[in-house]
Amino acid sequence: MPAPSLSNVPLTELDAVNDMLLSIGLAPVNTLSVSGLTDVSVARLVLHNTSREVQSRGWHFNTESDYPLTRDNNGKIVYPANVLSVDADDPRYDVVVRKDPADQTMRLYDRENHTFVFDKDLKVTIKLFLTFEELPAAARAYIAARAGRTFQARSVGSQVLYAFTKEREEETRAELEREELESADSNMFTGDPGTARIAYRERVSWTPLSFWR
Repeated sequence: MPAPSLSNVPLTELDAVNDMLLSIGLAPVNTLSVSGLTDVSVARLVLHNTSREVQSRGWHFNTESDYPLTRDNNGKIVYPANVLSVDADDPRYDVVVRKDPADQTMRLYDRENHTFVFDKDLKVTIKLFLTFEELPAAARAYIAARAGRTFQARSVGSQVLYAFTKEREEETRAELEREELESADSNMFTGDPGTARIAYRERVSWTPLSFWR
């Protein structure tokens, strides 16, 4: 098998999967295009699910406020496929995501008025589910480390390897949280008020307890 190619770009999905394979003693691969249930496909699935789990918590890099969602000709708003959560900026609207029985499409639903039909376009705060290559380097490293620990535990269950991968996960998360704090500080002074509120909320909720001691 030829050696995998190397590059000086930030961690890619292929790099992350190869790192996961190496963590259980398997050889790296040159492509993610595999068929069937192989170690590569399992590692890729674990990486994907871990990325979704981490991004669902909301970070500066995948959260946007004042995001416009427009109605169609019937006054309905389609829920974007890559959005993890949505909250209307206007407090008069209490929106959730439901399947429209008219055509089985996922749309915003107005809980207050019990309808899929809105009287105006909305501005919302959303959390986006970004692809691996769209994430900042620190987020890629943390997600890869977290996915590697899960993959290793499911594949071989070595306590020695678990301790090593757990330590690496904690180190990469600390680096991600450090960058999150720096982004929040910058945005609170230079960003718009809505984004600044998000940044401050994330700063409070994600700062390790040791930071405040």
